[in-house]
Amino acid sequence: MISILVIHGPNLNLLGEREPGHYGRRTLAELDRELYSQAQKLGIRLLILQSNHEGVLIDFIHEQRRTAAGILINPGALTHYSYALRDAIAGVNLPAIEVHLSDIHKREAFRRKSVIREVCLEQVSGKGFDSYLEGLKLLVDYIGKNG
Repeated sequence: MISILVIHGPNLNLLGEREPGHYGRRTLAELDRELYSQAQKLGIRLLILQSNHEGVLIDFIHEQRRTAAGILINPGALTHYSYALRDAIAGVNLPAIEVHLSDIHKREAFRRKSVIREVCLEQVSGKGFDSYLEGLKLLVDYIGKNG
């Protein structure tokens, strides 16, 4: 059974409370339940981590690089400036999909640039929880074709 890393970056632990106009009222626990349900249907295993600390996310990617088949990541604010996270994704040579709940291209100017995008297969944003579900399906399809 293949394993996919699901990485939730800074402040995603506040889903349901933080800026519901952008991120909705549903919680991170609800999102993770939907992801686990989708994973079961796809016949895959998820390893999910949320952290507000860049180094913890990087360490997780490094530690799982030999057992994971891919990465589904919402880097949160790290999207816009974390070359360290970008390099971690590039360095482990795993297929990755970047996801965002809100449409980062229609938000503040600083949110429109992603330094993570260039090391990912795709970027899915603006679809709420469906960004994650669509991203997961894209990743599993890619792994199935290129595995």
